[in-house]
Amino acid sequence: MARDRRQSDDYTGPLKRLLLGVVLLCLLGVFLLWRIDSPRVERFRAQVVDTVVPNFDWAMAPVTGMVNILRDFQSYERLYDQNRELRRELQQMTQWKEAALQLEQENARLLDLNNVRLDPRMTFITGVVRADSGSPFRQSVLLNVGARDGIKDGWAAMDGLGLVGRISGVGDNSARVILLTDTSSRIPVTVQPSGQTALVLGDNTAAPPVDFVENAGSVRPGDRVITSGDGGVFPPGLLVGQIALDPGGRMRLRLAADYEQLEFLRVLRDLGGETIETPGALIETAPPTPPADVVEEGAQASEEGAPTDG
Repeated sequence: MARDRRQSDDYTGPLKRLLLGVVLLCLLGVFLLWRIDSPRVERFRAQVVDTVVPNFDWAMAPVTGMVNILRDFQSYERLYDQNRELRRELQQMTQWKEAALQLEQENARLLDLNNVRLDPRMTFITGVVRADSGSPFRQSVLLNVGARDGIKDGWAAMDGLGLVGRISGVGDNSARVILLTDTSSRIPVTVQPSGQTALVLGDNTAAPPVDFVENAGSVRPGDRVITSGDGGVFPPGLLVGQIALDPGGRMRLRLAADYEQLEFLRVLRDLGGETIETPGALIETAPPTPPADVVEEGAQASEEGAPTDG
């Protein structure tokens, strides 16, 4: 048994070296064959390729599959990078969109402020709402304008369309606006087109009730409500809202101002009207005429004092 193993080892060693030499010679021959530049050799190479390559498709299939997988992985990696970049750009665009919407709303409110028709003699100051100090017992907002801007207590504040409230408390750089919905708010109004006078009573709700109407039968839902100017609380003619009815049939006011988005308020400078203290002060009277005898005496005196000719 030991002799057989030695003999097998003696045969396998030379066979391995012989096969290795043959393989090297074949590779060298293929190399030289592919490097020789000759028309005959070129035709021979073409024939070899046409004969061998189609028969080796089964052997090239795994290599082709691996190449395709590698390309797909590279393509997936590029898609992942593009997707991540697009997500980042989409997030930035969302931020820009939000900023654009805020600017659009701000621009719309400023345009609404410019569209309000007011008395040309009445000037105004536009302020930005700093904080909303609304509570179940008191509803008000703070503006960034104050005594340095000439703000005074009692002046009316409006948004882009309707009346919001009145100034109640002025500091150097800020002012507080009591809203129409506050329980301390009482506003004399006129209902159009009937011309009925009434009071809007704040009750801390979004639709304050309308009370003390002269003739409630002539008032219909949808009628416009403006300030009457009675009592000097507000200038007359400011839009307040429209008449509406609650489920209980009580008359309420649908406010024209958008209380949910109060960002800019216009404070109207109300310098007050001329007060009439006496009944005759409104009519300008002519100076009293002197009696007839006084007029004659004055005429004779002027004739005697006149110079004579010659």
